[in-house]
Amino acid sequence: MEPARATLPAPAPGPWQGRLRPFLDRHSLALALGLLAIAATRIIATYPVFSNTADEPTTLGCGLQYLGDHIYRYEPQHPPLARLASAVLPYLLAGARPRGMADMGEDARTTIFRSGNPSRMLALMRLGILPFFLVASLAAYFWASHYFGGAAGVFAMALFTMLPPVLAHGGLATLDMGLTGWLGAAYLALLLWSEKPTWQRGAWFGVATALASVSRFTALGYLPATAVLTLIAWFAIERPDRGKAIALVKERAATFGVAVLTGALTIWAVYSFSFGEPPGWHVRLPAPEFFLGAAQNLSNSQTGHTAFLLGQHGTRGWWYYFPVVLSVKTPIAFLLLLGLGLWLCWRRRAAVRYVVPLAFSIGMLAPAMNGHVNIGVRHILPIYIGFSVIAAVGLRQLAEWSDRRKGAGVAAVALLLWLAGSGAIHHPDYLAYFNEFAGSHPENIIVDSDLDWMQDTKRLAKRLRELGAKEVNYGWLGDDQLLWPELPPTRKINPLEPAEGWTAVSPTIDKIVQYGLGYRYPGLNPWFDSLQPSERVGTLFLYYIPPGTLPRKQ
Repeated sequence: MEPARATLPAPAPGPWQGRLRPFLDRHSLALALGLLAIAATRIIATYPVFSNTADEPTTLGCGLQYLGDHIYRYEPQHPPLARLASAVLPYLLAGARPRGMADMGEDARTTIFRSGNPSRMLALMRLGILPFFLVASLAAYFWASHYFGGAAGVFAMALFTMLPPVLAHGGLATLDMGLTGWLGAAYLALLLWSEKPTWQRGAWFGVATALASVSRFTALGYLPATAVLTLIAWFAIERPDRGKAIALVKERAATFGVAVLTGALTIWAVYSFSFGEPPGWHVRLPAPEFFLGAAQNLSNSQTGHTAFLLGQHGTRGWWYYFPVVLSVKTPIAFLLLLGLGLWLCWRRRAAVRYVVPLAFSIGMLAPAMNGHVNIGVRHILPIYIGFSVIAAVGLRQLAEWSDRRKGAGVAAVALLLWLAGSGAIHHPDYLAYFNEFAGSHPENIIVDSDLDWMQDTKRLAKRLRELGAKEVNYGWLGDDQLLWPELPPTRKINPLEPAEGWTAVSPTIDKIVQYGLGYRYPGLNPWFDSLQPSERVGTLFLYYIPPGTLPRKQ
């Protein structure tokens, strides 16, 4: 008879398995909501700092026309949901009303600047967008926690809500956070419905898809692309036979019909159940503004937009624009976690849950890279939801490795601190954030809504008051209506004629159109490009030429 073998006791679990992971799993929702509250506080703290950006008055103008006149005619090429959200609080709490002007921007700028308290009006507009940020953040949390556990959900929430581009556009009254929130919610609803096609999940899928579609029309391209890639990945992994595939389709047909019906009704409701004939269509339709706007948006996206990238100028865009923008607008610590997460997801691609966030991210990036509108990372902002889920997978793996490798735990903490610090030291300038790759002159890489979007005009007004300036050469191509009312009198910048006194230069206008020169004359640049600025006011360059130092005109 053989002697009994002594069994060694199982090794004690490490700090991650024994304490941290159970704690995060057990309290994940409470922790996620706490992180969300911190991020919302950071966003709200930016409201008093910045003047209106270029697109915010048009957002308010269209929203007020809808609320006050019950029509949506200013600019149907962009849908109304975010515009309604930005106009509700000014309408209810500040007495803002449409003025009936021909130009939507002029209408709203007049409302903002003559309100007696422009900063309060902007804060009310921006508060209306904050719920979309909450939706986007919760989509990241629930996605990660559903497929990878509560700890991953907390990580995804932390990562997403510390990203400067997300915080920036969560604090502006524009369309971009509306698209981000509802596209993320719609894709997650699609995943949950595909798992368990109940009537309730079908209805939520339809509603979320509709709200994404009436947030920004690019959802009509992004969501189908992500869905198709997800379906292809599922077929490649599961390899169902024909009978199983047909059975799955039949099982989901009825609830998919529910999704279509609820989605269509939601879109129609957002357009006030309007019914009519879009101009030139010769057919009457429900929500005609929706169909007209989608067609106009598609046409404009094919036409392109004036843009700048790495010293180049054009209207047709560059296929590598968004990869470049993501590489310099995303914190490096996040990119490292994203890289680890991508490697892990690829290694574990035999499980569909690891491929899904890749399909979502590629389903947005590929169409955007083939588009012709290259004016900011905001146009693919929802990609950060998928990226945050992938990066959370990487962070969770570092935490799991930490029980056996001390260096993994140190790396995880260091990356989180780096990410948190990179955003915190730039507060409140999340819009103009660039990572260390960009160097000290990011305006040589990209401009527009990634750097200088008129948000620093309020700061400029304050600085000029401190300097005792009586007037300033400034303006976006001399359009005085765009300017903050506390500025001293302004004069239009002449790019070929130096001006005495103070001159404030927008990098966006300088890099894209040279204040009217438009790069039509090779080798001819605006006069201030050869001078060193006296200082920077936010993103603006401030120059000073003492009076009497310029030669007198003959």
